[in-house]
Amino acid sequence: MATDLRLKEELPELTSRIIETYRSIGKINHLGHCPLPNLAAVIEILDDLKEIIFPGYRRRQNLHYGNVAYHIGDLVDSLHDSLTQQFARALRHDYDLRHECSCGVGSEIDFEALGQTKTLQFLETIPRIRGLLASDVQAAYDGDPAATSLDEIIFCYPGLEAITVQRLAHELYELKVPIIPRMMTEWAHSRTGIDIHPGAKIGPSFFIDHGTGVVIGETTEIAAKVKIYQGVTLGALSFPKDENGNIIRGKKRHPTIEERVVIYANATVLGGDTVVGAGSTIGASVSLTHSVPPNTLVTVEKPALRFLEK
Repeated sequence: MATDLRLKEELPELTSRIIETYRSIGKINHLGHCPLPNLAAVIEILDDLKEIIFPGYRRRQNLHYGNVAYHIGDLVDSLHDSLTQQFARALRHDYDLRHECSCGVGSEIDFEALGQTKTLQFLETIPRIRGLLASDVQAAYDGDPAATSLDEIIFCYPGLEAITVQRLAHELYELKVPIIPRMMTEWAHSRTGIDIHPGAKIGPSFFIDHGTGVVIGETTEIAAKVKIYQGVTLGALSFPKDENGNIIRGKKRHPTIEERVVIYANATVLGGDTVVGAGSTIGASVSLTHSVPPNTLVTVEKPALRFLEK
């Protein structure tokens, strides 16, 4: 009983101290502003999009050409509304940040209408994205002797999950939808261990084998028929800064990977000026900061092993 009375006195005081930090540490709370994009809603949107891209594999089975139009039609209608709402929130929030105002005060922009326009532009890309992902599924099957079927790849491969989300997020990145593309790819990162920035440009027939620990930076460019293994980093060198010490943004910081390149486990390729030429192979654990001509094999010299009697 004494403990209960003490808690009744201490918890309100603790709550007051927490609330006070909302004023003193205001950078990490979002109070008194228009709503932000909702993470749960964005994840649900991704689930709906993957249901459209891979019909019959996920939530709804027993689909056939006689009923699939109704199912997909319902999903597209629902996505139109949810995407419009989330895009409008993101666009309004971005405007507020840039103009230091709240809820688009002083703006003549109709954020709902702009969100709807971008939603329609995005939904128009789905047929093309399906074509790209079909090439990725086939590349995984062709590149992995352990794969028994295309179905297994769609159900099981984390690399396909990561590139599916990234290809969707990349279209939003190109449409200049703020924050939501990154929410999508970081959610995929948390599920798969594969970190691909939505800004990365990735060609068809892309295969990530195993995948855990792969990092692909924002300005990376990857051509067709590229295969990479777990632990590969396509990253940046030290960031250039302006005269005030601030990072210069918008520059190409990450490498270019040309067609038919294979990059083996734990290799690191860094720098915006670094180009790995077509048909080249980068061996495991290589650290590369300069360009490689086409059809080149780059390996680390085999280390000497020591065997000691126990």
